Amino acid sequence: LPGLHVLAIAFALEVSVGKTNTVMALNNSDVLLPCTFITCTGFQDLVFTWYFNSTEMIYHGRIKSKASEPFLVGRNPRVEFVGSTTGKDNNISIVLRNVEFSDAGKYTCHVKNPKEKNAQHNATIFLTVVHKMVETDNTVTLIIVGVVGGLIGLLILFMLIKRVVLFIIKKTQDGKKECLVSSSGNDNTENGLAGSKAGQKAPPKA
Repeated sequence: LPGLHVLAIAFALEVSVGKTNTVMALNNSDVLLPCTFITCTGFQDLVFTWYFNSTEMIYHGRIKSKASEPFLVGRNPRVEFVGSTTGKDNNISIVLRNVEFSDAGKYTCHVKNPKEKNAQHNATIFLTVVHKMVETDNTVTLIIVGVVGGLIGLLILFMLIKRVVLFIIKKTQDGKKECLVSSSGNDNTENGLAGSKAGQKAPPKA
């Protein structure tokens, strides 16, 4: 049934390695391999395992319950557990010490939860080991952003100047109209047209 399928998805075990699944490390340095898991039903006797290139087990741990921290079952001597599962996040991250070029490859974080009908899930990180960290040259990007920003600024300035000019023109035209009305009134008075003082003089006596 569709409803039961949605319910099963909602309670499914999920494992995550964060926003990006690629990590770059400097040769002879230590590198963090992050991993967290979530489960809506809780967990008991949960088992988690880290694999290198899908086959080589480098860390194997077990967690009795949410109230207890993971305990080690087996590990590679250069791998150290740095996570915690009693806090807010179920963190089962590890650190790989003294990274070598041969350590480059795929690292899989695998979780199995017996309380959730032995549900299993995993997530993968790809590690690249380099001799020297190369700084990214953002000069071209900064130039493009600067040019685009400058053009937008000029456009806004042009629109403001246009508004000011139109406002001044409108005010000037309004002032001219007032002058024309005033002049018309004076002309009517001087020329003795209807409504002027000249039109109000008494007619001459016969």
